[in-house]
Amino acid sequence: MSDKLSSVEYIKTKSDGLRGTLKESIDLDNHTGNVRPDDETLVKFHGMYVQDDRDRRAERAAKKLDKLYSFMIRLRIPGGQITADQWLATHDISEQYGTGTLKITTRQTLQLHGLLKHQLRPTIQSFNVAKLDSIAACGDVNRNVIVSAHPQLSPLHKQIHDYADKISKLLLPKTQSYYEIFIDGEKIYERSAEADPLYEDCYLPRKFKIAIAIPPSNDVDLFTNDLGLIAIIEDNELKGFNIAIGGGLGTTHGNENTYPRLGNIIGFTDTEEKTLKTIYEVLTVQRDFGNRSDRKLSRLKYTVDRLTVEGFKIELEKRIGFALEPARPFQFTERNDRYGWEQNQEGKWFYTLFVEHGVIKPNQKEFLHEVAKLKVSNFIFSGNQNLIIGEVNDLDKTKIEILQKQYNIDVAVSALRKSSMACVALPTCPLALAEAQRYLPVLVTKIEPLLEKYNLSNEEISIRMTGCPNGCGRPYVAELGFIGTGPEQYNFMLGGDRFGERLNVLYKEKQSEIQILEEVDVLLDKYVKGKLQNETFGDFAFRTILN
Repeated sequence: MSDKLSSVEYIKTKSDGLRGTLKESIDLDNHTGNVRPDDETLVKFHGMYVQDDRDRRAERAAKKLDKLYSFMIRLRIPGGQITADQWLATHDISEQYGTGTLKITTRQTLQLHGLLKHQLRPTIQSFNVAKLDSIAACGDVNRNVIVSAHPQLSPLHKQIHDYADKISKLLLPKTQSYYEIFIDGEKIYERSAEADPLYEDCYLPRKFKIAIAIPPSNDVDLFTNDLGLIAIIEDNELKGFNIAIGGGLGTTHGNENTYPRLGNIIGFTDTEEKTLKTIYEVLTVQRDFGNRSDRKLSRLKYTVDRLTVEGFKIELEKRIGFALEPARPFQFTERNDRYGWEQNQEGKWFYTLFVEHGVIKPNQKEFLHEVAKLKVSNFIFSGNQNLIIGEVNDLDKTKIEILQKQYNIDVAVSALRKSSMACVALPTCPLALAEAQRYLPVLVTKIEPLLEKYNLSNEEISIRMTGCPNGCGRPYVAELGFIGTGPEQYNFMLGGDRFGERLNVLYKEKQSEIQILEEVDVLLDKYVKGKLQNETFGDFAFRTILN
C-alpha cells in the first residue's frame, strides 16, 4: 500500500471538524449552484450530495450555462422508523423544497432530491424541528444503521430494534459543525471540546455500513455490510449476536483489484456491553489499518483480506479485551418483505406498502399523508425500499382500509416486481453509466410474459439493477443481477441465492435489452425442465449453468 494519502484525506484533516468553507460556499458564492470543490467532499458528512440533472447537461452546455446543480439530502433514521407527526413534517418539507418526490433508500431511510443551495439551511432547520437530522448519513463515517423491518417477525423486535439507535449514537461524529452551519449559524463549541476518540481528525478511510438481522429474515442483506449483527433468540430470549465483518459490494469496471465480498462470521457476543464494545473497536481497526491511499480499495472488506480474517479477529480481540465466543446456529428462510396486512403477537396490525424502487408515487404520497393525519400508526422503512404502516389497532385498520380503496393502493403486482430493486442512477447520480430506477420497471414488464409462458408467475425471483458497479441496489446478491456498463448495456449476473448468502457471478457481458430477454427466455426454459423439487431459480443456475 502506498504511503501517499488520497486527496480526500487532506480535505478531512484540514476541515476544522468538517466545517471547511461550507458557510462561505452557501452564503457568499451566488455565482454557482454548487459549493466549493473541497466542500463537495465535506457536505457528504452532513448527509448531502451535490448532483446535477444529467438529462439537461448538453442543453445547458450549448447555452454556456453552468450545470443545473442541486442537492440530495438523506436522513439519518436508525432502524427506519418515524412517527406520524414526523411523516407529516417530511411530507410538508418535500412539498416546499426539492422536486416533491420522497425516495425510500435501500438503507431504511428517506432522500429528498433537487434541493437548491439556498434551500439547504431551511430544509435542515425544518427537519430539526421534527427531531430528524441528516448527520453522518453520508461520508467516511458509520452510515444509517438498519434492522430487519417487520415487527411481527419476533416478540423481541423492539428490544433488537433499539440497538440501531444505540449503535448510531455511539458512532456519531463529535463535531457540532452540522448545527453550526445549518441550524444555529454560529459557533457553538471550541474545537478542543469536540475531541473525537473514534474518528479523530481523519475519520474512516471510507463509508461504513452496519446491519442487524433477525432470523429467519435477511431483509437487510446482512452479509453485504461492513459489519453485521445476527440476533440469536432462544426460548423467546435475546441471547446475543453473531458478528460478521467484511461485507461490501462496490467494484470498479476494469479494476481486478476490486470485487464484491460477503462478510465472515467471526464470533458471538452475549451482552449489550460486549456487543457495543466490539462494534466500536471494529471501526477503530478499520480507522487504523484501512487503505487511505486508494479509495477504490479502502472499504473494510479489503482491510479484512489484507490482514486475513483471523488476523483481523486477533487485533480486534486485543482491543476489546476479551475473546469472542463461538458463533451460534441460525437460519435465514426469507428476504422479501411481507406485503399486505399482518398481525403481531400483541394483536397490532402492520400493512406493508409496495413502493417500486422506493419512489413514492403521487397517489401513495397522498394516501400516506391521510394515514398520518389519523395519528394512529408509525411508519417503518424496509431495506427493500418499501414502507410499513405499523402499530395499528383493529378499529383504525378499518379507517386505513377505506383510504386504501380511495387512493387505489391495493394494486396487484407480480412476484418478480415485488422482488425487484434498483438504485437511483440517471439522471442525478454522477456515477451512473446506465439507467436503473427508471428502466428496471420497463424490463420487468417485458420479463413477466416469459414467466407466464413457463408458469412461473408466482416465483419470487430476485432481480436487481444498478447504473454502475458500485452496488447500491445490491445486484451482486440477486438471482438476476444487471450492472450498467454504458448506455443501454448491462453485465448480466446470475446465480445468487434466494436469501442473500451467496454472490452471483458474471454470466454475460454488456448485454442489450434484446439479448437480456433472449437469455432469460433460455434460462427459464432450462429451469422448468431441469430443476429439482423446491429448487429456486438462483440455486438451479448456480448448480447447472455456472458450474
